[in-house]
Amino acid sequence: MNIAIVVAEFNKEITDKMLDVAKERANKLKINIKHTSTIPGVFDMPLVIDTLLQKKEIDAVITLGAVIKGQTKHDELISNSVANALINLSIKHQKPVTLGITGPGMSDRQAYQRIRPVAERAVDAAQKLYEEIKRI
Repeated sequence: MNIAIVVAEFNKEITDKMLDVAKERANKLKINIKHTSTIPGVFDMPLVIDTLLQKKEIDAVITLGAVIKGQTKHDELISNSVANALINLSIKHQKPVTLGITGPGMSDRQAYQRIRPVAERAVDAAQKLYEEIKRI
């Protein structure tokens, strides 16, 4: 299985750690990371993911990001918009796109606590979905 990882630079101190965990997990599961894209923020992910999903050698895309609550509801807008776009891209290309994006409504502390479980689950989900699609 060949994957791409798309990671947001926004909240870099968190997302860099998420990327390290995702790489560890992929290595443990013997999943090949064919491409890693670092983009400004989670809102910027859909275009890059659409491009990656068009490549025959990419079987799935893992997304990594942290949307932390601020003074407004901007975090909710971003999270909902991106989640919908990722679902649509997965269906359009018939390839898994997993949600390794934490938030909305999350504090800095919560974001740090979720680094490992969210990054690992994003990789695990990609593998399980890929295998199930192949089986069908």
